[in-house]
Amino acid sequence: MDCDKCGREAVMNAAYSGLHLCEDHFLSSVDKRVRRRVREDNLVPDDATPEEPETWVVGLSGGKDSVVLTDILHRTFERDPRIELVALTVHEGIEGYRDESVAACEELTAELGVRHELVSYEEEFGVRMDDVVEDDPENMAACAYCGVFRRDVLSRYAEELGADKLLTGHNLDDEAQTALMNFLEGDLAQIAKHFDASLGGFDERGAGEDPTREAGDHFVPRAKPLRDVPEKEVALYAHLADLPAHITECPHASEAYRGEIQSLLHDLEENHPGTRHSIMAGYEELAALAAEEFGAREGGSADLGKCEQCGAATTRDRCRKCSLLDALHAA
Repeated sequence: MDCDKCGREAVMNAAYSGLHLCEDHFLSSVDKRVRRRVREDNLVPDDATPEEPETWVVGLSGGKDSVVLTDILHRTFERDPRIELVALTVHEGIEGYRDESVAACEELTAELGVRHELVSYEEEFGVRMDDVVEDDPENMAACAYCGVFRRDVLSRYAEELGADKLLTGHNLDDEAQTALMNFLEGDLAQIAKHFDASLGGFDERGAGEDPTREAGDHFVPRAKPLRDVPEKEVALYAHLADLPAHITECPHASEAYRGEIQSLLHDLEENHPGTRHSIMAGYEELAALAAEEFGAREGGSADLGKCEQCGAATTRDRCRKCSLLDALHAA
């Protein structure tokens, strides 16, 4: 197949758009989608200046998604003094797997000249995921523990690093899976939370324009600039750009329900190209409406207090992280 843009040999065919693209035009198309998402979500505020720049902390795991995101953001803003990038890597304590991905993070950040911070569950909590999986006092999937701990570490360190925004490498497949799971579970409050946490734009727009998220006071706001790019295209980009990505699944990954949703979406996309894009387009509209009703608006969600043990924001007396750690240390 030939590239639809220039006639050279195509390296990919996007069934959802019908486009055949060569290497150069494919790489350019991914760059453009990420930069368009940055613009549409207004990640760079009008008041950002070289004297008072925005600090963006990027959650860099060493996997394909976060590596591609970090690379694109660096090339986009390396000459823009309004934006400062900091890469934050979390070592969960998974022998072999995370050690190799940390090496990829160090190689990438050294090559780009991006500040790199590394933290670990062992230093922060006194636990390693390899041991958590073995003990499992709550009889949960490893991802359930890890998700709670990772969110806590990313949020706390983003705040300590003075982040204005926390950026993660969630791709189109990730977001479509989450959207479908939230919808099938009928959890409108979670859908609203999803919008205010990472889907809505940051600016105040006029009547009739796209809705924006409601800013919260308890957490560094998150953004997902890679969320318009399918997973396979992210992997192809990492390969063609020769980025040091560690493309291996976590040995403890066991999210059975998400796995079912992933398989369902894969089949739907194969038979009906564009399904993921359609899901997200409709979901974002629904999430915006849900946020108006159930989100962090006046008279909306429950007030957040502080965990009596660690001081983290929570609706309970003790946050989920502290409850899990107590169970693990008692095991």
